[in-house]
Amino acid sequence: MSSYLLPAGFPIVLVCLIPVLIGQGVGVYYQPLKVTMLFLALYLVFCAVVIWFHNGEQIGILMPVLIMLIVVVVAYALLFYQQVHARVRTQTFLRELEFAHQKVEELTLANERQRMARDLHDTLAQGLAGLIMQLEAIDAHMTKGGAKRAHEIVQQSMSQARRSLSEARRAIDDLRSKSAVEVDFTEAVREEAQRFTMATGIPVNLELEVKSSLSTLVTEHAKHIVRECLTNVAKHAQAKIVYIRIMNMEQMLRMQIRDNGKGFNIQTIGRKAGHYGLIGIQERVRLLGGGINIQSSAREGTSIEIEVPLAKEARYEI
Repeated sequence: MSSYLLPAGFPIVLVCLIPVLIGQGVGVYYQPLKVTMLFLALYLVFCAVVIWFHNGEQIGILMPVLIMLIVVVVAYALLFYQQVHARVRTQTFLRELEFAHQKVEELTLANERQRMARDLHDTLAQGLAGLIMQLEAIDAHMTKGGAKRAHEIVQQSMSQARRSLSEARRAIDDLRSKSAVEVDFTEAVREEAQRFTMATGIPVNLELEVKSSLSTLVTEHAKHIVRECLTNVAKHAQAKIVYIRIMNMEQMLRMQIRDNGKGFNIQTIGRKAGHYGLIGIQERVRLLGGGINIQSSAREGTSIEIEVPLAKEARYEI
């Protein structure tokens, strides 16, 4: 159309128009094959028009100019559209990053709530449960006239109340500053077993073969696991004896807490309101990167087996 409307100046119009069309083609298709086909089509049209109007006399001058302009325009178009695509990718990445940040905040709040629930359960709930067991034992001895034995348990109850208060304060300190206290794991397990036996009268058969020191995080979680298992035995199992076997070998800490009580249906774990002990144990094992196996049957007792890796640090709590 420009050739017919401007028969004298159409070469300049075509030389300027064709590179622009090719540059727009880069933005529309952004595929080398289609842009090449568009270039060949426009090139053939250009040559045909020049030959038709000027018998090809100016094609030797116009072609180098056309090629030069096409190179410049295509290079600019490529640079421009690359910048546009980079900006689009950046905006998409920022949106995805914002979404991921929101998810991290939600997971942080959820994990913090779970951690606080475990800390409250392992300090206040377990401490009060132990005191209740000891008060029940005191009541039983007083009923039978065993004032001396009842007085001994009262002294133990006072000691446990102080210890529970200390642990509650330490849990609060941990929430504030993440501080940790060095604890001898085997000695802590022996103390837990002794307190359990004194409060319930159920003997504990201990087998401890911990040959190396454990990290503070593993020690804290493992100690709370043992305490929760003993609390569950005292509250629900009606057992006559408890077996605790703990050993570390091949960079693994293996724990087994077993009783000969009445057992329970493991399918009910996590389904009863107010029963969160085993859920807390499972969460602690997961945070340590270990595995847990719970087996229980009627009149044959319950066995909890746990394996925790020691070669690497436990997983971080968000």
